[in-house]
Amino acid sequence: MSPRKSDPKAKRALLEIGARLLAEEGPGALSTRRVAAEAGSSTMGVYTHFGGMRGLVREIVHEGFARLQRHMTSVHKSADPVADMALLGRAYRYNALENPHLYAVMFGGASLAGFSLSEKDRQHGRYTLSNVVECVSRCLSAGRFCPADAGLVAHQMWIATHGLVTLELGDYLVSPWDADHCFEVQLVALMVGAGDGKEEATRSVAGSRVRMRDEFPAASGSVSIRAGATAAPSSSGRLCGG
Repeated sequence: MSPRKSDPKAKRALLEIGARLLAEEGPGALSTRRVAAEAGSSTMGVYTHFGGMRGLVREIVHEGFARLQRHMTSVHKSADPVADMALLGRAYRYNALENPHLYAVMFGGASLAGFSLSEKDRQHGRYTLSNVVECVSRCLSAGRFCPADAGLVAHQMWIATHGLVTLELGDYLVSPWDADHCFEVQLVALMVGAGDGKEEATRSVAGSRVRMRDEFPAASGSVSIRAGATAAPSSSGRLCGG
């Protein structure tokens, strides 16, 4: 008897159901039985298509990065690369707030069904960072950032944004230093820290907040896009060394 062929549509359905259950209800909702029941199939389908729950969770992690990539590539390139950079940060945060449980599994903050991230899994989603590296390169070419390694600057942007989002998802950021306030201040500080002028950075970050309404209209209820929310750092000049 020949082995049963994997149905791509059935596999995709199971993956989407698993990702949805994780995103909407958390780790407790994710089980072989629940996923199969939602798909209207037997539990054998999870083993046929993924080799078990660990395989499904790994695919869910990959789906999480695919969602992040869709958010990042939704940022349109403009004549203001610093505003584009700030908007990439907003897109990253929006994706995390929309998929908090998925985000935790993607970055090793939660473990499911005995699954743990391998080195290969940790490196899988790095392709999403290429959007930031490319934008940093445009900021450098435009003279808005001080000469530097684009990859290193992109990592600094990622580390800072990831750290804030992780604290936000854990409900650690409260008034008067709530997540919205800290995020707006951080965006300006990151651009100034990379070499942009205070006034220029403040304008670009404010512009990115306005663009958020247009490029991510569904985000208005979950991510701050309020006018006047930015508090700029005290330094007024550019900080390029050398």
